Amino acid sequence: MDREESILFAKKYLEDILSFFGLNTDVHASADEEVIELSVPSTGLNAFLIGQRGDTLRNLQHLLSTVLRNKDAALVRVNVDIADYKRQRNDRLKELAEEWAKDVLETGRTMELRPMNAAERRVVHQAIGDYGDLETHSEGEGRDRHIILSKKSGSDSESADEEG
Repeated sequence: MDREESILFAKKYLEDILSFFGLNTDVHASADEEVIELSVPSTGLNAFLIGQRGDTLRNLQHLLSTVLRNKDAALVRVNVDIADYKRQRNDRLKELAEEWAKDVLETGRTMELRPMNAAERRVVHQAIGDYGDLETHSEGEGRDRHIILSKKSGSDSESADEEG
């Protein structure tokens, strides 16, 4: 299945899933080089489709990716957003990342952030990337994977010994 067929298939597949729940809506579909972007407009089922902390949304994405992979599609990574939930969440995460960055710059202390999924960690890593004196890396496994935010070694001090 080529690139365009992959996008159309993912769009139709998600629309079919939504219609199973009685929601007949047009899903907006686009893609960048690697990811199919599917956007569902706001409906009365937003909370149900998003799920607790976005769990249902992530499961929909996983299902779509699995089906595309099984169909040997050219594009298999999928990002589903319902009622701009993810966009708004990412905007808030960027704001938080800026607050965390300012705190680390002011105090010089290393900060261990709460566990986040891969997409959330990517947003934070990118936001902190704008701060030349800071660095981030991820630690932990699975659901416990989290970001460590610190000043870069050598910025402001000769040695950056971490205190336990």
